[in-house]
Amino acid sequence: MKLGVNVAREYLLLTLATIVLIIGVYVFKFPNNFCFGGVTGVSIVLGSLFPHTPAIYTLIINMALLLIGFVILGKSFGLRTVYVSTLMSVGLAAAEKLFPMSAPLTNQPVLEMIFAIVLPAFSSAIFFNLDASGGGTDIIAMILKKHTTLNIGAALFAVDLVVVIAACFVFDTQTGLFSLCGLLAKSLVVDDVIENINLCKYFTIICENPEPICKYITEDLHRSATVYNAEGAYSQQEKTVIITILKRSQSVELRNFIHANEPTAFIAITNSSEIIGKGFRGFN
Repeated sequence: MKLGVNVAREYLLLTLATIVLIIGVYVFKFPNNFCFGGVTGVSIVLGSLFPHTPAIYTLIINMALLLIGFVILGKSFGLRTVYVSTLMSVGLAAAEKLFPMSAPLTNQPVLEMIFAIVLPAFSSAIFFNLDASGGGTDIIAMILKKHTTLNIGAALFAVDLVVVIAACFVFDTQTGLFSLCGLLAKSLVVDDVIENINLCKYFTIICENPEPICKYITEDLHRSATVYNAEGAYSQQEKTVIITILKRSQSVELRNFIHANEPTAFIAITNSSEIIGKGFRGFN
């Protein structure tokens, strides 16, 4: 029963993240012809050269890549990636029919470029946390990783750069420069969003009375901790060291508790976005 609830919750989050992605691409990227690379970037270029719209080309390319992924990768091809890629492709086509846009939403291209970068970056961070992806060039990356020794990041960046250069010739210099700025900013924003979503607090607590703190961590915060004995180098007094890792909201609660109940405790708090283990990323 719990497994079913977790799966339903994951697919609900994937659906919401995909809707955010669709808004970012359809409302802000397509009307401004921002070609940051990827399948949507290729689709924007194709949409300006041939009769069909970028949404249609996105659907066609994504479905073709999904088929290739199934053939080459087999069972290792993720169901979540299939779900997100299909939903995004169909969603873009549906948005085109239901909410046609003949011009950008505003007359502020810089503002729209920010939304065209941030919204998909937010979605990508959620996909990453749920072991999914938006499909598209991610599928190419998976294939390259399995069958070649190429530097995948460099290979995909080269493809994206070709799309940006094509935008300079197909559209105008301004659109090409916006697309180049978007390409350079995209990876930085995605990494930053992922890091902030995963951000946890690593506590090192040195105290004389560990029982209340450990009890609060285990019973109130429902986390665990590692406890060991130590000795002060200067005072040579026996101390207890408590190590625990918490989500950001819980870290504030623990800090306030220690301040109120063990004011003499020494606390060192470190940010970390790569926590893998039970209760964190990689485990249920």
